[in-house]
Amino acid sequence: MSNLTVAVIGPEGYAQDLGKKGTSSDITFYNLKKGDNTITFLEPARYPERLASLFFSVSMAARAILVVDEINAAFGECLIMLDCAGIREGILVLRNYITPEQIAPLIQGTVVEHYRLLPDDRMRIREELIAEIEVVKEPDQIRDHGAVPVDHFFNVKGIGVVVLGEVIGGRICRHETLRIHPTKKTALVRSIQKHDDDAEYAIPGDRVGLALKGIETEDLDRGYVLSASTDITSSSMINGRASLVRYWPSPLKEGMVLHAGLWMQFIPARIAFVDNSGDWKKPVITLRTESELVYRPGARVILHYLEGGKLRVAGTMVLE
Repeated sequence: MSNLTVAVIGPEGYAQDLGKKGTSSDITFYNLKKGDNTITFLEPARYPERLASLFFSVSMAARAILVVDEINAAFGECLIMLDCAGIREGILVLRNYITPEQIAPLIQGTVVEHYRLLPDDRMRIREELIAEIEVVKEPDQIRDHGAVPVDHFFNVKGIGVVVLGEVIGGRICRHETLRIHPTKKTALVRSIQKHDDDAEYAIPGDRVGLALKGIETEDLDRGYVLSASTDITSSSMINGRASLVRYWPSPLKEGMVLHAGLWMQFIPARIAFVDNSGDWKKPVITLRTESELVYRPGARVILHYLEGGKLRVAGTMVLE
């Protein structure tokens, strides 16, 4: 059983012909099931008004479908977001008579340069992705503890608290006790479901519903991370080296307010320290976040500047 998560970036509603509609908030989920395999399509529901919805869709995805109706600022922002997220495999669909020759100089040097160019045929796109997922083999052994960033949570009568999210970095098992970061609380995994099927465990890429014991919905929030791993930590002061996008116009300054995006977190963060010596597009910075950021050392955060007008994706930051 394999799961492939695909961000669909383009005109809102494009994904409705790719799969069956599921959960909808600022992200809309669509599921396409073929045998034991499932493709989950994620579509930002409030973009471009809310940049966070684009970030969340891309941060959860292993592949992308980029649909280009118009070459404008939104297209440029989506291109930069995909590049910062490092989604190197995807499908490019050109519409409204936009040609590959027009798009080539804009995507050169980005991850999108390597996307497959397909016609605007959603049945063909579905078939291509189904063929791709059918050759994906589940790893024989995954011993590391996984993590589940929470994107939705709720109470189910007779079951208790259920959280939804995608497994990253290792395995999650039934009857495992998980720490709820950034809190000190723990919860027992009573059961695991993958697309309504019961499972004993889940691996990276699986979208899961976890029924938890020992926790209440009041103890949870979107972006919290469930894991038994000891290398996950949290802090409201984070340090690392940033890498600004090539279009960024000027050096970062102390006092600027960015938004740090990692997994299902999109947290306001003020620059407390910046060292611009050397290449100012690769500064060492310290961010003071509004709430604790949950992360693994070495994780790559996407930096957003909501006051940036047409350029709201500033770059990335690798955490110490």
